[in-house]
Amino acid sequence: MPRLLSLAMILTLFAARFAAAKCQDGAGPALPSRSQASAPPVETNKPKKVWTNENLSGANGPVSVVGDPNNKPKPVSSKSTNAQYVASVRKQLDKLQGQIADIDKQLVDLKNFSSGEPSTSASGVKLNKNYSREPIEVQIRALQDQKKDLQFKIDGLLDEARKKGVESSELR
Repeated sequence: MPRLLSLAMILTLFAARFAAAKCQDGAGPALPSRSQASAPPVETNKPKKVWTNENLSGANGPVSVVGDPNNKPKPVSSKSTNAQYVASVRKQLDKLQGQIADIDKQLVDLKNFSSGEPSTSASGVKLNKNYSREPIEVQIRALQDQKKDLQFKIDGLLDEARKKGVESSELR
């Protein structure tokens, strides 16, 4: 019985293989597969040509350009900048640079004090200053952080002015 079963399986395999070979040769009836039956017929249109700067001279006729030709960006002139805005930015920059100069003086005084040298202030006596319990290193770091913040604000003002069309020569 097992021989008979194995012989039947071998014959079935040969028959299936023979049928598959016959269909591939085109001798048998061609049945469309599901993917071919559900797919729409393929159109063989000529693909659109994309022109680049290198091969634009070979184009025949007009060339389509993406975008509105009437909507061109207008260059920003220095005459169109607002004088009040420039004056305001200049005033803000002067104020921030003055604060940086004050911080630099305080840093020099703290560094001189920590090294045992006399103060750089004129009389050496600070009547309006009070005693600080913070270590000198902490005070120096705090002043350096304030200076970085002020420099960041200056950079932000200059970037904003540049974006609005103000040249750096107008702010000095």
